[in-house]
Amino acid sequence: MARHQKNSRDEFLYALVLGAAVDGAAKSVGVSERQAYRWLANPAVKARLSEMRSERLQRASTMLTVAGLEAVKTLLTLQAANMPAPVRLGAARSILDFGLRLREHVDFSQRLAELETEMESIRPDTRAE
Repeated sequence: MARHQKNSRDEFLYALVLGAAVDGAAKSVGVSERQAYRWLANPAVKARLSEMRSERLQRASTMLTVAGLEAVKTLLTLQAANMPAPVRLGAARSILDFGLRLREHVDFSQRLAELETEMESIRPDTRAE
């Protein structure tokens, strides 16, 4: 594949990752919509698009985690004794609410991982057939 076409394809995929529709992404890189759908019919291109989307979600998740730590610090600051009672109460409620939801999520994730491991151990090996 020519380098120019590969670069156009990568730019097209990036536009899709950013939320563009197929027609808009195709137009933005100067290819026909038909060519765009030919690219998307290729399993390797589909896999690359999926990988790019996963990477973007991972980066967003990391950024939210960092922002979450700062948000917790803010809530803890709002619980300070020199704050008005309604502010302290709101911060306390938020901390409890988010803390419980996080705990439930972590517990659920651990239980799901354990179940998946257990299912893998009892699933018959279909490769032997």
